[in-house]
Amino acid sequence: PAARPPEAARSRLPRGPSAPPQPAEAGPCGSAAAPARRQRGGRRGGPGRSSCAAPAGEMGLEPLFQAWSYFRRRKFRECADVCSQLLERPPGEQVAGVGPYFTFYFILIQAAWNLKTRALTEMVYVDEIDMDQEGIAEMILDENAIAQVARPGTSLKLPGTSQGGGPSPAVRPVTQSGRPITGFVRPSTQSGRPSTMEQAIRTPRTALTARPITSASGGYVRLGTASMLTNPDGPFINLSRLNLTKYAQKPKLAKALFEYIFHHENDIKNALDLAALATEHAQFKDWWWKVQIGKCYYRLGLYREAEKQFKSALKQQDMVDTILYLAKVYLRLDQPVTALNLFKQGLDRFPGEVTLICGIARIYEEMNNISSAAEYYKDVLKQDNTHVEAIACIGSNHFYSDQPEIALRFYRRLLQMGVYNCQLFNNLGLCCFYAQQYDMTLSSFERALFLAENEEETADVWYNLGHVAVGIGDLNLAYQCFKLTLVNNNDYAEAYNNLAVLEMRKGHTEQARALLQTASSLAPHMYEPHFNVAILSEKVGDLQRSYTAAQKSEEAFPGHVDTQQLIKQLKEHFAML
Repeated sequence: PAARPPEAARSRLPRGPSAPPQPAEAGPCGSAAAPARRQRGGRRGGPGRSSCAAPAGEMGLEPLFQAWSYFRRRKFRECADVCSQLLERPPGEQVAGVGPYFTFYFILIQAAWNLKTRALTEMVYVDEIDMDQEGIAEMILDENAIAQVARPGTSLKLPGTSQGGGPSPAVRPVTQSGRPITGFVRPSTQSGRPSTMEQAIRTPRTALTARPITSASGGYVRLGTASMLTNPDGPFINLSRLNLTKYAQKPKLAKALFEYIFHHENDIKNALDLAALATEHAQFKDWWWKVQIGKCYYRLGLYREAEKQFKSALKQQDMVDTILYLAKVYLRLDQPVTALNLFKQGLDRFPGEVTLICGIARIYEEMNNISSAAEYYKDVLKQDNTHVEAIACIGSNHFYSDQPEIALRFYRRLLQMGVYNCQLFNNLGLCCFYAQQYDMTLSSFERALFLAENEEETADVWYNLGHVAVGIGDLNLAYQCFKLTLVNNNDYAEAYNNLAVLEMRKGHTEQARALLQTASSLAPHMYEPHFNVAILSEKVGDLQRSYTAAQKSEEAFPGHVDTQQLIKQLKEHFAML
């Protein structure tokens, strides 16, 4: 049979677009959407004065009101500075204009301490619900596996076993963990479960991988050390000298102190001790403390203990956040079906809750059930038609389903909503090209290059421009675009593969072989480099190398027909020998 043409890697939409949260419009007092307040007259019948606009220093309590105003306007550094000045003043100056009563001084000190603690916490606060990164240690040294060989459709480690009619890897690129590239960057899309230790160690060097370079615990430690920059003179609270039992008996102070220890200092052990003492003081009736204990257990890797705490908190108070925390535990235990059932039970109690519907869609997407994920993302848009993640994921799904015109409508919707970044214009350029709207293609890519914030984004744009050049038949332009891709990102496996295809067209066999070997080593999860190596080796008569590469291609993409035919042909050759 005639030799088959080599296969090029498909064009890809970079995962995005994602927009930073837009600040709300400032209200009358400078806070977000603060309600207008009636000005009250002075104590002696004088004219009224707004507490937000009052100059500090006229009364002893005025600086505290100013610090509270800073806090409400999210100016946490200014708030902490004002509170520090209050705490450093001598007692006689603290209560000027109020009276020589020690009670007022103590209350003022307590309020300033509490407010500064909250301000320092907010400066480094990260939402635990979305903060979910698995590193090498968490994945390879995982002792919470339920079954080594999971049933199809019940594990995130084998996402390809439960395909729900979505595009194949021949159309939609996949990550190194086997999951299709999503339309939105989030922590769960950056995590993948490597199958071997070699793959786990090699992956961080290839950049743009599906997993962070180090363990999650290391990342949390760096968060804790970075938070020390908020206090150049040293820590605000000396945790080693704290009497946690005393603070646990004061619920209002204890909650602020716990969040400071957990988020700012990243001292999970002391935070867990404080939470245990506080929930014991509350006679185990406060659901909030149970949730915090569960968060500590989760951070320490004690997932079964965290599950018990979250379930107990749900019995006392049904909260959406607690459901999301419990679902995170099940996902870490590789039980996506249990997490799906939990989300669906939560929807029965909280109908139309966007975060729960979005959680279901994310799980289906990670399990490679693209059609079900798209349906749930559409349900998200029925409840919130400005949900950026749902719009981006549906648009990406339509693009890879050979419906670029419909995808273009979704990305235009994002542009109308105010999302203005490199990823969006890159996606718009690809959609315009495949929808045959050539007048907007190059202008969109030019805008994407202008908005690129780093070399990885620039590499994505040049790579897609190379595909546009291949589509219009300008192979010289395509060659230059792929070269520029490698200039910006030297680990771009798809560019190496496509450059090898162009070299094969020119008859440069050795250069093509070297480029394909580089591409296959950088991205062993892609089937195109292995298939092209098999085709090239067969042409030059190296049947053994061709058979080995074809087997790797079949392992990466079992449904690839050309690979199966090539293997069958090679087996016939070997049988004749």
